[in-house]
Amino acid sequence: MTSNLPETTSKLDGPLVKQFSVFLPNKVGAMLEVVKLLSVQNTHVVALSVSESTDSAIARIIAIDPVRVEKLFREKNVPFGVSEVVVVEMREVATQLVKLLAALVMAEVNVHFAYPLLIRPRGFAAIALHVDDTECASSVLMGEGFKLLSQDDITR
Repeated sequence: MTSNLPETTSKLDGPLVKQFSVFLPNKVGAMLEVVKLLSVQNTHVVALSVSESTDSAIARIIAIDPVRVEKLFREKNVPFGVSEVVVVEMREVATQLVKLLAALVMAEVNVHFAYPLLIRPRGFAAIALHVDDTECASSVLMGEGFKLLSQDDITR
């Protein structure tokens, strides 16, 4: 029997990047322990942002091998969460940042937080954006001519 169900649009599979939110005690050396754990396994940190409170800190990390990072964190009982971020190549930061943020505002996409990468993939600066709607943000930014970077782009 043939079904006449309407077709649905497929979800945009934009080049999203995994971000790890690591929960750390707010003490000297806590960040070093996590970075060393990854470095010893040749899983280097390529982006980092830390926000702290009185007793704890949250380190947001993008690394070159998210599968290995997740496995290591589980093996070593490191408390963490995983989310996806949009990483945008910034060829001309001074002018493109305004254009990028304006495009997201027009699409009513909220930026929860943003931070730069520690590397220059493809020779240009890049910014990681944690937004409330990654699918919409990806679509809008690509439509505005921005180059979105994938996990493969930042691993090279």
